[in-house]
Amino acid sequence: MRFLGIGDSCDLGSLYRRLIQDGHEVKVHIGTPLCLGTLAGIVPQTADWRNELGWLSAAGQDGIILFENVAGGRGELQDALRAQGFNVIGGSAYGDRLENDRAYAQEVLASLGLNIAGIYAFSDPHAALDFLKGNPARYVLKFNGPGYASSDNYVGRLADGADVQAVLSGKADRLTADNSFILMDHIEGVEMGVGAYFDGSKFLTPACLDWEHKNFFPGGMGELTGEMGTVATYSRTRRFFELTLARMAPLLKANGYMGYININTVVNAQGIWPLEFTCRFGYPGFAVLEPLQATGWAALLGGMVRGDLEALDIRPGFSVGIVLTTPPFPYTREDVDEAAGLPVIFTGQAGPDDANIHYGEIGIANGRLVTSGKYGWTMVVTGTGPTIRAAQRNAYDLTARVFVPNLRYRCDIGDNLIARDFARVEALGLLDD
Repeated sequence: MRFLGIGDSCDLGSLYRRLIQDGHEVKVHIGTPLCLGTLAGIVPQTADWRNELGWLSAAGQDGIILFENVAGGRGELQDALRAQGFNVIGGSAYGDRLENDRAYAQEVLASLGLNIAGIYAFSDPHAALDFLKGNPARYVLKFNGPGYASSDNYVGRLADGADVQAVLSGKADRLTADNSFILMDHIEGVEMGVGAYFDGSKFLTPACLDWEHKNFFPGGMGELTGEMGTVATYSRTRRFFELTLARMAPLLKANGYMGYININTVVNAQGIWPLEFTCRFGYPGFAVLEPLQATGWAALLGGMVRGDLEALDIRPGFSVGIVLTTPPFPYTREDVDEAAGLPVIFTGQAGPDDANIHYGEIGIANGRLVTSGKYGWTMVVTGTGPTIRAAQRNAYDLTARVFVPNLRYRCDIGDNLIARDFARVEALGLLDD
C-alpha cells in the first residue's frame, strides 16, 4: 500500500515508521521548517505533497492520504480531495469546526441529550473580565482555533475565579477581536475520554477509553501541555461509548467525516459532562493505543477506506503511555533557544522493546539517533498489562532504559486511577459488567 502523510510537524511519525517496517510505501509532507528533522533518515519526506498525488493514485484503492491536524483549513482540503476521488483519513471541515469552535461543539452535544456545563463565549477580554467580577466562581479558560498552545488554556483552581481573572488580565493586551475564547463552569469529577475510528458510515468498535495527564509536573501541577501520559483500554467500553460518542454517528456520516474522533468528559454522580472534541489522530493517543490493537495500521486504514472492516481485533487490558520530553518543551524553539541534536541512547543488553517505543521528534544525523523538531516531544514509551498497575510498571521499566541528556517525564502516570479514580468510574456504573 501507499500512504501520503500531510501535516505541519510529522505528528504521526511513529505510525509512518510502523507502516514502512511492514513493507508499505510512505511519503510525508512536513509544513513547518523547524520540524524537517523529525524522522529524517527514517521516513521519506516530500516538499510538495501535490506532486505525489499521481504516485498515490497509481495505487488505486491501496493509496491513502493521512491528515495529521486541523490547522489552516485542512478539513476543507480533505473534503475537496475526497470529492476528487482520493481516499483520505483524518477528519473533515465539520470535524475542524467541532474541535475549533468550542461553543458550537457544546450546542451539538446538547442537541444529542448530553449534559452541558455552563459555557460563556467571548472575543473581548475586558467583557470577560467584567463577567468574572460579576459572577465569581471556578472556571476553565479555553481558546478557540488551532493557533494556540495547550499552555494558553487554564483550569481555574480558586472558587472565586480570581486566578482566571489574573491569567486573562495578563493576556488582555495581546488579544484582538479575532481571539475568541470561552469560560466554562468547572465540573468536579473524574476526567476521561472516549474515542473510536469512524469510516465515513460507521464506528469501528470497540471504542477506547482513556485517562489523560495534561499538566507538565506530577500531581497535576504546572502548565497544561499537549499531553504527558495516558492510560487507555479497549476493554469494558461499550456502555460508555453508547452513552456518548456513538450518538455522533449520524452527524459524522452526514458531514463526510472519516478518521479518529474523541470526546473528553468529566464524570460524576450527576452524569457525564462532555468537555471538548479531538477530531483527528490524537498524539500521543494513537501511539498509546497501538499496542492494544491486534489489527495492524495498514489493515485498519485500508478497511476504513473500503468500508469493509466491522470491528477491531483488540488485546484486553490496559496500555500506559509515558511522554518523554526535552527542552524547550512545553514551549517551542521559536519561544526558547534550545538546541536539537541530542543523542538518543537505549541501554540494556537486550536492546529496546521496539513495539513499545514510539518515536516522536527524533531523526538520524551523522548515523545516529538524535532529538529533532520544534517542541522537544521526543518519544512515547508504552507498557501493557492486565491491570493498570502492571501496565504502568512495564512502561516505567522500559522508560528507565532510554537516555537523552536533559530528559524529563512525569513519574505518576496512572497513580490516581490506581488509587481511587478507576474505582469511582466503576461505582458510577459506566463500565461494562
